Amino acid sequence: MRHGVMTVAKPDAAKRPGRKRRGTGDANWAGYLFISPWLLGFFLLTLWPIAQSFYLSFTEYSLLDQPKWIGTDNFAKIFGNDPLFAKSLGVTFMFVLVSVPLKLLFSLLVAMALNQSLRGMDIYRTAIYFPSLIGGSIAVAALWRNMFGLDGYVNQVLAWFGIQGVGWISNPDTALGTLILLNTWQFGSTMVIFLAGLKQIPQELYESAAVDGARPLRKFLHITLPMLSPVMFFNLVLGIIGSFQMFTSAFIITKGGPVNSTYMYALFLYEKAFKHYQMGYASALAWILLVIVAALTAINFFVSRYWVFYESDGGKAK
Repeated sequence: MRHGVMTVAKPDAAKRPGRKRRGTGDANWAGYLFISPWLLGFFLLTLWPIAQSFYLSFTEYSLLDQPKWIGTDNFAKIFGNDPLFAKSLGVTFMFVLVSVPLKLLFSLLVAMALNQSLRGMDIYRTAIYFPSLIGGSIAVAALWRNMFGLDGYVNQVLAWFGIQGVGWISNPDTALGTLILLNTWQFGSTMVIFLAGLKQIPQELYESAAVDGARPLRKFLHITLPMLSPVMFFNLVLGIIGSFQMFTSAFIITKGGPVNSTYMYALFLYEKAFKHYQMGYASALAWILLVIVAALTAINFFVSRYWVFYESDGGKAK
């Protein structure tokens, strides 16, 4: 009210209901235009092959003939009449159960060692991480095969101490262990993630624990592990998924032998697809692997509520 006269404020035109701001549609189309290369790649190179694979899993297809619909016969043969399926799955589960915890433990120990405030630590971190850039390559797998061969470097070192070496790769009892050791050695990415998590832990927590007389082991168990549990969970999920897809090492180093002791599931799938040209059968194997990995991931997410602690939840597990 001004000088006895009541004035009514006019509503803001931009806030009137039903009125569209000029240029919003153009901005949206501009955004879609910029991400169109990614969308095109996603639909053509990811989503469409996934749909094709699902269809082919119910067909008999050899790349030379047209796919022939056979329903669930591929899955029935896999579960009922293929001993190599059970063998490859058992070898892969053993590989995952042993290699993933070892890799996580070793990566954590190295990350804690590199988390110290020492002169030249950046150089040490770079030197330790650098081999991981080529850790999964064919060249490293070939080098690993030569190292653990009967006349390899490992047996030469053992001979210096009067120990008779064995054919680590040609022995069914030790062949899988060499692949587990190689997977553990490829710890660089996991270590970097652990190191980033360690950097996020407030130092005040360790200082308060030191004032209370806590020793290093108690600090590790009651501060480091709980605060690092989300990072451990992340590395665990990625480690399981990556281990189930392990192919290069088994193919280059052992080719699944000896006596199928290193016959990984991914190698079994590869041979069915590109050695026997049973593309429909291989597609069914791929979808079984997807279901297994998805089920294990879901179980991990369910169990994580009992051991993973988040700062947003007041330091309590969900």
